[in-house]
Amino acid sequence: MSTDYKSPGFKKLLDSLQQQSWELELIISGFAIFGLFTAYEPLRIGAENAQNDQQIYKFVIYVVAFIACSILLFNLLLHVVLRGLWIGALGLRYVSGDIEFDKLKYSDRFKNYLKKKIISFDRYIANLENYCSVLFAISFLLIFHVLALTLIILSIALVANFIIDNDKLPEWVSNWVGIPLVLFITFGMLLTFIDFITQGILKRNKWISKVYFPFYWAFSFLTLSFLYRPLVYNFLDNKFGKRIIFLLTPIYILILILSGLEYRNSNYLEKDRSSSTIYANKENYMDMMTGDEDYPGEAVIPSKVITTKFLPIFMPYSENVEDRIFEYEVSLKLEEDRRGLTSTNFQFSTNWSDRITTRRQKDSIRKHYLQVFNETHFFKVDSIVLDGDFIITTDVKNRLGFETYLDLNGIGDGQHQLRVIRKKKEKDTVVEVIQESIPFWYFKE
Repeated sequence: MSTDYKSPGFKKLLDSLQQQSWELELIISGFAIFGLFTAYEPLRIGAENAQNDQQIYKFVIYVVAFIACSILLFNLLLHVVLRGLWIGALGLRYVSGDIEFDKLKYSDRFKNYLKKKIISFDRYIANLENYCSVLFAISFLLIFHVLALTLIILSIALVANFIIDNDKLPEWVSNWVGIPLVLFITFGMLLTFIDFITQGILKRNKWISKVYFPFYWAFSFLTLSFLYRPLVYNFLDNKFGKRIIFLLTPIYILILILSGLEYRNSNYLEKDRSSSTIYANKENYMDMMTGDEDYPGEAVIPSKVITTKFLPIFMPYSENVEDRIFEYEVSLKLEEDRRGLTSTNFQFSTNWSDRITTRRQKDSIRKHYLQVFNETHFFKVDSIVLDGDFIITTDVKNRLGFETYLDLNGIGDGQHQLRVIRKKKEKDTVVEVIQESIPFWYFKE
């Protein structure tokens, strides 16, 4: 059938499908909206958790999926509303026919104005049909544009990470391959964007088009535009399609602005301040982090009210924690940083470095790692200094971190302030900084 697209029979089939496309649009929109509403909240929570865990690759994937989900939700909901209006207009036309302005008995001024603006009810139905069809098609086209932008940014990041900043490659490769590639992608991205917003101005001039064509050819693969290029040019050669695009752009910008607005009901008080002597943030209390999107702060205790003779403390792991340990104990820093993407299905290397090869060596390094963490962290409850003896563990949500228990003997009933203090090196001296300050109430059982 696809090889016979010029035949009259195939064109007749397309014309028939075109007349009945509204049914397919509504079916697809209904299923898509249901699925998108189901996925919306998990994608938002996943993006927040990936940001808190400092997992940049996972964060990018979640953000792109969340943006695509938001665009589709808005467009498809608008499409369903307009389709509903279109179906209602068809039903009204069956009952009432066209608009008879003379029966309204308006003055000539209003009657002539309405005839000029409305013209006919059939024209109104035809316009609704056009809006619905174009809006449905552009919804999925916008997803490809979001994907294209993401692929361009990832390409620049990958070239910078694996070519320019790769110490294993010769310097001439970084300078004469990596840097020109980044410049090519950046300059090509700028040219492609200009050509996109001007709807092909760089393709019109004979000489400019010769310069632009290599970038256009390369970016057609980089952005996967060869998959949806016919759809783009079908929009560009249609004034109605271009009008829809220009109409949706300010609407998206307005939604982005409105989504960041919030009402401030106090001149001094805020909900998201860090814990201190006068404020308690829920991120420092395990029993208050009930939502999937809740992420612990630098240190977490079970509750605001402690009734046991000991105080459990959990400190979640992040890459910042490891960076601080490397700054304090340089010997722990590997020649090749092994953090980043890895595979659970394939093991590419069994060595940590040239110096660490056996399980005993790995266990020894881990013990030294934990020893440095314990050495650099201690606590104060009010003015009483307490040392913690951390072990590596996971919390109830399987988050990796460090846990210890403080002995509260000698601590009286009432309100107290727990301070987590960290040692760090500044030049040749060791200084102490308050990493977290958490208020709690202690009442013995």
